[in-house]
Amino acid sequence: MTDTQTLDVYADRAKDYADRFAADGASETEEFIAFTNALPPSGRVLDWGCGPGHWSAQFQRAGFDADATDASPEMAAVARERFGINVRVEPFDALDSRGQYHGIWAHFSLLHAPRADFASHLGRAMRALKPGGHLLLGLKLGAGEERDKLGRFYAYYTQEELQGFLAKAGFSLLSTRTGSEKGLAGDISQFIVLLARTPEHGVAQ
Repeated sequence: MTDTQTLDVYADRAKDYADRFAADGASETEEFIAFTNALPPSGRVLDWGCGPGHWSAQFQRAGFDADATDASPEMAAVARERFGINVRVEPFDALDSRGQYHGIWAHFSLLHAPRADFASHLGRAMRALKPGGHLLLGLKLGAGEERDKLGRFYAYYTQEELQGFLAKAGFSLLSTRTGSEKGLAGDISQFIVLLARTPEHGVAQ
């Protein structure tokens, strides 16, 4: 499912979003370092919901083979213009790869997907990853679903819920970090970043 109202907001604010959160590109944050250290040199990464493309550019600079997808054509255009990233414009449920990626970076992207679809998205990530592959998730902490002041759809989760979702999908949780940050709408939100791994022996496809 793709929320048209959320896409409309990003269509109007894509450059504003990039100016605010990606003007200087991406930095080697704690999560980026932990994620990339877990991957083989020149490994293949999916930036799943890449936004303005700054993380994909950072993966490429670090020597990884990065694919980028996003549901917003306007965000894809910004990624191409500012970072030279070619983005496949598609929703989350278009991912049908099998064992192709060493890592999937879903950095505050799946929070725009309905809670009812979250388990199936984790299943897609599991199938798309190689045995021993890594998944990074950035999401907002809370409960239920709602729209922010700009009209964007958000799904919220507790840490316990996310641990349960990951375990049910077959992932092993490696680390979590929580914090707070001001978003595009100007509100302070609590967030969580989780790093998980697929089984070394793979899963039934």
